Amino acid sequence: MSYTSFQDLVDAAAPIGAILAQRGQTIAVSESSSGGLISAALLAVPGASRYFLGGGVVYTGPVRGAFLGLPERLPRAIRSSSEPYAALCAAAVSERLGATWGLAETGAAGPTGNRYGDAAGHTCVAIAGPKQSVMTLETEDSDRLANMYRFAGCAFEQLAARLAEV
Repeated sequence: MSYTSFQDLVDAAAPIGAILAQRGQTIAVSESSSGGLISAALLAVPGASRYFLGGGVVYTGPVRGAFLGLPERLPRAIRSSSEPYAALCAAAVSERLGATWGLAETGAAGPTGNRYGDAAGHTCVAIAGPKQSVMTLETEDSDRLANMYRFAGCAFEQLAARLAEV
């Protein structure tokens, strides 16, 4: 699906919210380069209080410590905007907030890459919970806002796929 507007994200979040509410499951979100769009779309769905426990834009080391309880400095093998980091954040936010599912997104929206050498349009998305996954998306686009929508849409696609497996 193409994600070019906030409404596209809400449309992707609605069936996810319905499944979570029906199952009595909850979700917590840690996002960075999507800038809060994942949480906002989940919250835009009526009845979100039945499944959404909380979320945060984890954009810096100090926030990572305060929100996720992770050290400001991580081992070299776990750097921001990587699959291991996304998986760590998904597990941490789920555990910290006591959620059934944890969703994490971390990347470089653009217009330039990040200090780790990732190009604009790079993100990693991880799901923690009854089913787990982690993946990398490369849009090869430097349009910051377009990437933010795509990153959030990718997160919803990954979560929907994990929900379908349970």
